Amino acid sequence: MLDELNRIRKSASLEIPAAHSSERLEALRIQFLGREQGALTLILRGLKDLPESERKKVGAAANRLRTDLEILFAHQRETLKKGAGTSRLLSERLDVTRPGIRVRRGHLHPITQVLRKIENIFLRMGFTVAEGPEIETEYYNFDALNIPDNHPARDMWDTFWLKPERVKSERLLLRTHTSPVQIRYMEKNAPPIRIISPGVVYRYEATDASHDIEFWQIEGLMVDRHISVGNFKAVISRFFSDLFGGKVEIRLRPAYFPFVEPGFEVDVMCLQCRGQGCSVCSKTGWLEMMGAGMVHPSVFKAVGYNPNPTTGGVQGFAFGMGLDRLVMMNYKIPDVRLMRGGDLRFLKQF
Repeated sequence: MLDELNRIRKSASLEIPAAHSSERLEALRIQFLGREQGALTLILRGLKDLPESERKKVGAAANRLRTDLEILFAHQRETLKKGAGTSRLLSERLDVTRPGIRVRRGHLHPITQVLRKIENIFLRMGFTVAEGPEIETEYYNFDALNIPDNHPARDMWDTFWLKPERVKSERLLLRTHTSPVQIRYMEKNAPPIRIISPGVVYRYEATDASHDIEFWQIEGLMVDRHISVGNFKAVISRFFSDLFGGKVEIRLRPAYFPFVEPGFEVDVMCLQCRGQGCSVCSKTGWLEMMGAGMVHPSVFKAVGYNPNPTTGGVQGFAFGMGLDRLVMMNYKIPDVRLMRGGDLRFLKQF
């Protein structure tokens, strides 16, 4: 028995200090001190079969060995614990000389990019950017713009009407154009006026590649004593030339809009075929870009302006165009719905 105890001591003194993980150390504890099949436990169980004189000697040696082994195990546990802390420090240390991980930066949406370019062009021509609410009243969206309740021109818009909070409150809607911004601005400011009013508008209509229920619109207004169609053509020619980076030919065609008189459509010579005719311009050589005209006298009366030039009154022109269409032309985007789809594969291209 004493020889077996010496063998266990020698083996344990070599294996326990060599254990480099808590799992290995636990396996050795079970091997030497386990309650069921531990080497020392088996010897202690066999003491009852020894003569009394030998039993005392072997029992004392076995208890000393148990104490020594427990001390060895405790010491190795502390060693492993300290080693784990050092290893963690080494694994988490910061190498300040190592190149960092590049943080991916966002960028402006294509609509925002073109909008800022347009605003800068008009700002250089002395215009101011004006904004207004997207939830509008019936008066500002229709009545003040010479579109009364029984006017057939209201059929030109399919409108999102909002349920009133009070039964007798004025009817509210999601604005169908940014023209109400012009009315609000003229109510608070005296001529001369030069403004553009960009913003989101809403129309209740079917969506397809060129139509959406929500889109951006830019409208402009110039009011002074002696404003004419010639002034409008000069401003718009300069705008399109700066926007498309070269001289652009435009033409005006008669058209009807209830808030202007006379009214006209503005076409731009197709930039793709230079007026020769192609699929982009439907073989016409021209692209319809905006509606415009001289502000109707009824609109001036609604804001308290004198519309009679012979008695010191004012004149002015107004125009409106879809920003989404300009963005589609600028970047050759085939479907307007892509710009609000949130697909990063699309947006990362700009």
